[in-house]
Amino acid sequence: MAMSVGPRERKVRILATLGPSSSSREMIAKLMACGADAFRINMSHGDQASKAKLVETIRALEVEHKRPSCILFDLQGPKLRVGQFADGSAQLDTGARFILDADDTPGSAERVELPHPELFEAVREGDQLLIDDGKIRLRVAAVTATRIETIVEVGGKVSNNKGVNVPDVLVPIPALTEKDRDDLQFALAQGADYIALSFVQRPEDVEEARALIGDKAALLVKIEKPAAIERIEGILALADAVMVARGDLGVELPAEAVPPLQKMIVARARELGKPVVVATQMLESMITSPTPTRAEVSDVANAIYDGADAIMLSAESAAGQFPTEAVHMMDRIGRSVEADPKYAERVHFTATPAEPNTADALAESAGNIANTVKVAAMVCYTSTGSIARRIARERGPVPLLVMTASRQVARRMGLVWGVHAVHTRDVASFEEMVGKAKRMVLRHKLAAGGQRVIIMAGVPFGTAGSTNVLHVVRVVGDELDDYGVS
Repeated sequence: MAMSVGPRERKVRILATLGPSSSSREMIAKLMACGADAFRINMSHGDQASKAKLVETIRALEVEHKRPSCILFDLQGPKLRVGQFADGSAQLDTGARFILDADDTPGSAERVELPHPELFEAVREGDQLLIDDGKIRLRVAAVTATRIETIVEVGGKVSNNKGVNVPDVLVPIPALTEKDRDDLQFALAQGADYIALSFVQRPEDVEEARALIGDKAALLVKIEKPAAIERIEGILALADAVMVARGDLGVELPAEAVPPLQKMIVARARELGKPVVVATQMLESMITSPTPTRAEVSDVANAIYDGADAIMLSAESAAGQFPTEAVHMMDRIGRSVEADPKYAERVHFTATPAEPNTADALAESAGNIANTVKVAAMVCYTSTGSIARRIARERGPVPLLVMTASRQVARRMGLVWGVHAVHTRDVASFEEMVGKAKRMVLRHKLAAGGQRVIIMAGVPFGTAGSTNVLHVVRVVGDELDDYGVS
């Protein structure tokens, strides 16, 4: 028997990564029930056939739960790696010389292959190379066309195919590898709602991906390179959504530089009205523990206080021992923060001034009305999702019911703060708009008889970008109690 998952009791969204611990239909259903609003499919691991099964499962549960399901495909990106070692690994001593070269002979404690010729052209004497998420730190002493000589500044054990980060250099490689291009076409064929672009360095990376995606999916950029910070405005202008990917960002930058950058990116994305996700190591200890540390709880809470649209679980839900507990914990933290009497004040610390257009003026007015006249919910009709994002940008005090005739738009709302989306037929008249809005808020338990709701739509109906009506009604049978029409 089909069951319906109603609106969440929190406005921040939860993005859960799927993996070995969460690939079964039973587990994905449990994650939905615990509070997952969207699912991340990581193309760095596994094959396409297994990913297709995940999509099939999520979409089947969408029908069963009568709730749009949001799927984000995360492309691997151009991950730089060292080659193979003769013994599988080698111990690098601090102060020793170590060479990275173009020779594919298995490596040793003196040298190893670096199968990325573009790096030999890009790095210069004095640059820093980081191996295995920064555990090994090398300083470049000399460079030729096929050889990089380094001094080991922080030694340790390094094994086959460990990742290499080059924080001081804009690496001349495209954001999309051949694997990424193949995975991208697969993701689009699977009906991806968002495509996440990894290791973005410049606006041109976003333009390249956009040309391949078109309007088939929304494009989310992952900010994890110092070069991206330097050109953040151009990158955000071209993206549909953004992720603060703190893992690699924290490798290539000093750890203490990441928190202010996180706040800057969240604030700027909010100003632009683009969904922003905070990710990586949010509840890291829950990979092996049923409870998080107090510091992790504070980290998640701070992202919510900053006004992030979504918070993400990585290995906690993909490969951890307690995936449902991790989602449930994020849900509890979200509800606790949003119940704080000071939450509204803190989440509005970031100013979101209206742009000079009708949609923004109405979105801002709706927030003011909701704070002045006691209303239970806001309702908006949209064909593109644009007005829903502009309303959500205001971080209003009540839930937002988004009604759209586009299943694609309804699904993309899974990463937008405070939204409960419904895929439904469009309306053809003002009277139908009001009547349907009243029925839907009652059906989805966002309002009860006697309560007021705000309705926003565009006339003529079904025309993209035409939001020009704001209407306040009381939900009392067929009776309307009007407080303003514009």
